[in-house]
Amino acid sequence: MEHLGAHLAFKSRWHKTDEELCRHSTSFVLHKAIRNDFFASYLYLLEKYPLVKLFAMTSEVIDGEMQFYIRARNFYKDVPATDEGMMGDFSDLSNIDIESSREFLRKFVGGPGKAGTGYALDCGSGIGRVSKNVLLPVFNTIELVDMTEPFLEEAQNYLEEEADHVETLYCYCLQDFIPTPRKYDVIWMQWVSGHLTDRDLLIFLLRCKNALKENGVIIIKDNVSRQGCRLDPLDSSVIREINVLRNIVERAGMAILAEERQRGFPELCVPIWMIAIQ
Repeated sequence: MEHLGAHLAFKSRWHKTDEELCRHSTSFVLHKAIRNDFFASYLYLLEKYPLVKLFAMTSEVIDGEMQFYIRARNFYKDVPATDEGMMGDFSDLSNIDIESSREFLRKFVGGPGKAGTGYALDCGSGIGRVSKNVLLPVFNTIELVDMTEPFLEEAQNYLEEEADHVETLYCYCLQDFIPTPRKYDVIWMQWVSGHLTDRDLLIFLLRCKNALKENGVIIIKDNVSRQGCRLDPLDSSVIREINVLRNIVERAGMAILAEERQRGFPELCVPIWMIAIQ
C-alpha cells in the first residue's frame, strides 16, 4: 500500500501524462515526465521511511563510504589495547556496563525456548572486554572478530586462562566478515553497529541471521541518538535514532525480542540501548 501513497501524492501529474503526453506518443516528452514524477515520488519516500532517508544520509554526511571506513581504521590505530582504550574516557563505567549486559543476556539464554550456551560470537570485540566479563562465564566456546590486529593479539593475553575457550580470532571489518552458518547461539555487537553504513549493517544482520542456531539471538548494544541521526567525527561512526535501528532490523526480516536502556551512566552521555533480535 505504501507505493500507492507515493503514486497518489502526484496523481494530478500522472493524469496529465495520461491525458496529454501519451496521446502524442512523444517518447522524449513522456520519458521526461515519468522521470520527474519518479524523482518526486522518491522525495516522498525519503520523508516517509527512515531507512531510505538514512541511505541518503550515509552517502552525503559521511562523505563517502570508503572515507567513512578509512577514518575509523585510522582512529583505532591510535587506541591503546587496554581496558581504558576500549572504554575511552569512561573506563570508570566499565563495571556498570558489564553488569547490565550480564543481566540482559540472562533473559535469553539457558532454558526452554531460549538460546543455548554452546557458541557465542563477539563482534567488534577489541581486546575481549565483553568476551571475558559477559560471554565467557556463560558460553562453552567463543569467537572474536575485530578489524584491529593489535587488539586481537592482546586479547590472547587479556583473556588469560579463559583463552582456551576461544576457538578463533578473526581479523576482519564486519562489512567483509561472513560468520559460519548455523553455528552461534548468541552474536553480540557492542559499540560497533555505528561503524557500518545502513546498507552494510542490514547485510551483516542478514548474515548473522543465517549464522544463528535454533533459538539463537543477536544482541546489539550501542549509542542511540536522542533525535535524528548524526555522525561522530571522532571515531567515524553513525549514531542512529532508535527508530532507524528498528527499521533496519525489520528490513532484515527479524523481530525485536526486547529493548532496554543502559542505566547508571551520566545524563551527559549519549543514551545506550540494548536490543535483542531474532
